Amino acid sequence: MHRRQLLIAGGGLFALSACASNGAGMGGAPAASGLAEDARVGRAVLPAQTPRAELLQPWTGPYEGVPPWDKVTAAKLREALLEGIELQRAEIAAIAGNPAPPTFANTLVPYQMAGEPLDRASAIYGVMTQNIGSDDYQAVDTELSPLLSAAGDEIIFNEQLFARIKTVADNAARAGLTAEQTRLAERTRDAFVRNGAALDAAGKAELGRINTALSNAFTSFSQKVVADENTFTHIPNEAGVAGLPASNKAAAAAAARSRNLTGYAIVNTRSSVDPFLSFGDDRGLRETVWRKFVNRGDNGDGNDTNALIAEIVKLRAERARLLGFANHAEWRMQDTMAKTPAAAMDLMNRVWVPAKARVAEEVADMRAIAGHDIEPWDYLYYAEKVRKQKYDLDQNELKPYFELNNVKRGAFYMAERLYGYAFTPLPKGAVPVFHPDVEVFEVTDKATGRHVGLFYSDDFARAGKRSGAWMTTYRSYSTYDGVKNVLASNNNNFIKAEGGEPILISLDDAETLFHEFGHALHYLSYRITYPALGGTPRDYVEYPSQVHEHWVLSRPILDGFMKHVETGQPMPQSLVDKVEAAATFNQGYATVSYLSSALVDMDLHTRATPPTDIDAFERESLARYGMPKEIVMRHRLPQFNHLFTSDAYSAGYYSYLWSEVMDADTWAYFEESGDVFNPDIAARYKAIILSEGNSTDRAEAYRRFRGRDPDVTALLKVRGFPTS
Repeated sequence: MHRRQLLIAGGGLFALSACASNGAGMGGAPAASGLAEDARVGRAVLPAQTPRAELLQPWTGPYEGVPPWDKVTAAKLREALLEGIELQRAEIAAIAGNPAPPTFANTLVPYQMAGEPLDRASAIYGVMTQNIGSDDYQAVDTELSPLLSAAGDEIIFNEQLFARIKTVADNAARAGLTAEQTRLAERTRDAFVRNGAALDAAGKAELGRINTALSNAFTSFSQKVVADENTFTHIPNEAGVAGLPASNKAAAAAAARSRNLTGYAIVNTRSSVDPFLSFGDDRGLRETVWRKFVNRGDNGDGNDTNALIAEIVKLRAERARLLGFANHAEWRMQDTMAKTPAAAMDLMNRVWVPAKARVAEEVADMRAIAGHDIEPWDYLYYAEKVRKQKYDLDQNELKPYFELNNVKRGAFYMAERLYGYAFTPLPKGAVPVFHPDVEVFEVTDKATGRHVGLFYSDDFARAGKRSGAWMTTYRSYSTYDGVKNVLASNNNNFIKAEGGEPILISLDDAETLFHEFGHALHYLSYRITYPALGGTPRDYVEYPSQVHEHWVLSRPILDGFMKHVETGQPMPQSLVDKVEAAATFNQGYATVSYLSSALVDMDLHTRATPPTDIDAFERESLARYGMPKEIVMRHRLPQFNHLFTSDAYSAGYYSYLWSEVMDADTWAYFEESGDVFNPDIAARYKAIILSEGNSTDRAEAYRRFRGRDPDVTALLKVRGFPTS
């Protein structure tokens, strides 16, 4: 998503939200004939330009054009981005300098169109820096990120452009704009104001300096954390991996061989570390692996991020004051559902107290088995022992049912049952990919055969790739200038097996895969007119992804896809019953590890005086909240990519919990109907929650879908906490 759309949308990396009524007469989207005329007017405003750089050219090939991954090099990407900035600059100048009185068609429409070549190059840029991340692409990132930031500021600070946008927005009713056009104009105007358009010349210069410095710091932070995640713990003999499931041993052995080592290597990413902490019998090695993981970015060496974080929070505080806000959190939360830090804190505190109480119970159970105090590197290991004792459930019993390819097929089936989508694998070489491991699927509407888009699946860890799991789009749906199909991708960090061996993942990994796939389904379902109305509020964006996790253990998906890798039999109901009986098990740990990160994020970004000693701040903040000593934050500040690789989730990590309130309430709706694939509820969910983008208010959309506001009681029940 282009930065100007990102600012208007209020979204971020996963930026995402019932259809406004059709027809201008009903106040929704304009008719097709009106769109075509607006597009003609808008195109006429822009100067005729022919890009020279190869990676700025319109995408060609099948499926309405696809990214030319086979042509991409770091040098070509750099050339394209530099030229793309200049082409966009000329287009913005033409819109701003248009002598004709401002109208929606000659101002907002060409503003949507401006920078299309740069958008194409930027989509490639994001993938090559995050999914490949080699030294040459990191060098491009270091050079270009501040230039792209400055180019975005240049647009926001353009007084003529802002005056035209403001005129259109202020006079929307008089001009007879539709509800969707009015929303676009007003949100664009308001985003310009929030980002400094109303500042005087000195204020704009200062804001530009801050934004450029932040861009540099974000890039440096990302690169330092990736460098620390490329490290590993070498275990030379099999005794060191005693207790690990065979699939995890095989992955660790493959990781060692890929590094020309004998024995085993535990890579410093969560997908490798968590299984070792859960099953590795060697307590000393568990501590070694744990410390290496939780100290990413915090080792006092060249990859230490503490000074960068101090700089980032200082710059954010300066920017907030410049823009008239008390702190960064108040500025960031203007365009969210929560609206204020206080509202977010109210929800977090309601959950934090019972979560801590549950941790105390969990620790007592573990100590009874361990016979010693529980340290953070013990928690997952002894949790598995308690799970086995209390519920006769061993996570290793589950793994053989979750083979990666079968889990993906199960996710596709979910999309078919709920929304009528069919996913058909493309033959290797049918379209270019950025790495040989990437699989591509065509997405169609099963009932009509209509082409919807392509889905790129990048499943495996590699050196230089950022850790975790995420979703992105290379092209998103819109109709204002002809219908655009969707090019979506999911990205994971599973350890690739050797020799065609099945890749077995945990239930948690399977739920993560369904989560990211839910983001993709959100984008694939869009039926929006204007691209800038595609991004939903930060605390809504995780809702459609989180709710899809629930279908992993639904009986139709278990019977059809989650079959034992050796016997071919689906998971027996007796084992499912054990999983469901243990559904609230370890929720103290899961909630506290996540919520502590969200609380510290909000604490950090509401401080009147930003801290300079980040480690000390983290310790003091956790102590004030009464953080249990047996647990560490899911993301400690020195490696907290959500907060410090962009502004996207800063003062917004609470959003997962805010979204989970809607997610739990929605799942209760399906369950109460007696059919978790209820076609009527699914159709309404697709039409109202997924398809509308941000073309209507999201809180109002939820009320249309559910008939009321979301009820936090459903969330407390899901986590097994008291509801009173």
